[in-house]
Amino acid sequence: MSRNTQIAPTGADLAEAQAFLKKYPDLQAIDVFLTDCHGIGRGKTVRRHELEGIYTSGRALPLSLFGQDVRGVDVDGSGLVMTAGGGDKRCWPIPGTLGYLPHTKRGQLLITMFNDDGTPVDGEPRPALLRQINRAKAMGLNPMGAFELEFYLVDPNPTPDGRYLPAPYALTKRQSLLRNTMSVDELDEMSPLFDAIYDGAAHLGITLETVISEYGPGQYEMTIRYRDLLHAADDVIIAKRLIRTCARRFGMEACFMPKPFGTEPGSGMHLHLSMADENGSNLFADQPDDSLSPMMLNAIGGLRQTVGDTMLVLAPFLNSWRRFASTVYSPASDDWGVENRNVAIRVPGQPGKTRHFEHRVAGVDANPYMVATVTLAAALDGIENKTDPGAPCQVEMDAQKVPSNLPRSWLEAIDRFDQSAFARNALGDCLHTAFAAIKRAEYEQMIQEVSRAEWDIYGFTV
Repeated sequence: MSRNTQIAPTGADLAEAQAFLKKYPDLQAIDVFLTDCHGIGRGKTVRRHELEGIYTSGRALPLSLFGQDVRGVDVDGSGLVMTAGGGDKRCWPIPGTLGYLPHTKRGQLLITMFNDDGTPVDGEPRPALLRQINRAKAMGLNPMGAFELEFYLVDPNPTPDGRYLPAPYALTKRQSLLRNTMSVDELDEMSPLFDAIYDGAAHLGITLETVISEYGPGQYEMTIRYRDLLHAADDVIIAKRLIRTCARRFGMEACFMPKPFGTEPGSGMHLHLSMADENGSNLFADQPDDSLSPMMLNAIGGLRQTVGDTMLVLAPFLNSWRRFASTVYSPASDDWGVENRNVAIRVPGQPGKTRHFEHRVAGVDANPYMVATVTLAAALDGIENKTDPGAPCQVEMDAQKVPSNLPRSWLEAIDRFDQSAFARNALGDCLHTAFAAIKRAEYEQMIQEVSRAEWDIYGFTV
């Protein structure tokens, strides 16, 4: 081992890179990236001969990547722009994330950033989740989870009047504007795309499971296999990029904006969560008398107390808030219930050893690391404090009766998050400060934009 070789603080092993290069002898390039607070991959495409060096010496990237808005523009108030002269920090591979994208003929590797002293950078979302997971393990709990991803497949070429429509089917090139909810024939017509996605998932080491045609025209949902929570969040980053890059090769775009069409259903990112003991047994499993687990109920209680504080994480963009304009299969409250899809926290109806809860508030645009962080932190607080969740909601919520303890707008969510001691403790001072500043700057930029609808309705009328 040379003098310049370091031991990766992530535990990544050079043998992983060597085996990968041997398996794919014709591969020439690898996309290497970390994930910012928006869930966007930021990094580089390196050549084949550079891969081993990332495992032995890391790769330098600017810390300011975590202080940028969604456009990649620096936000001064984030506290992460031009710190220490604007120098770089060293990034290291996340073990198990090196994979091959057959449709791009490139490799892909997730990395994470460290300070000079070998500690994780506080402004990065993934280490915040890792801190909460370590907290759970100190309590004898192993968080387990899985995400569901809803998204639209869209024709990238707008109509003459500027509208976007669902993409034509990959197999037949036919375009349908019908809902086709749960239609297996629609899945067949999109099967060349989904076959490519599943093939890519096998090379990337993630297990994509069920795909369905969702309620909106051109809307689909894919589920990812249940596993430990940290890698479940990694899976979302990998899966979204896989779906997006595959769709492009078929002449369409995968849209992860939560409300791309105002009159159609929004797209969520539902998190299923439970706790396992050291032997892997589910601690949220039903009691011998078939009653719900007290630990799970306490976790739900913790979540109910903090949903309002974390709405900015769950709904981080202006468009995120359009999803709550209708309660059609969208959470309209901070309540909980069994088999009720209008509440924030749903307990699926199937009883037994697999019992868990589903946090339904987050949009598919949210950062999975941050969603998992605030969800886990709230659940752990509830478990520690034995928080009573209150009675479950037995009836569907009225769209006009959203509880007053939830923010009603993006700006209100920014203000509440900024002032929240819970959010600061869960995410850490650095990430909390940066995210609040970035979102406020984004809000101030967006409110200056005059929409086409405003011109159409008000422009030459008022």
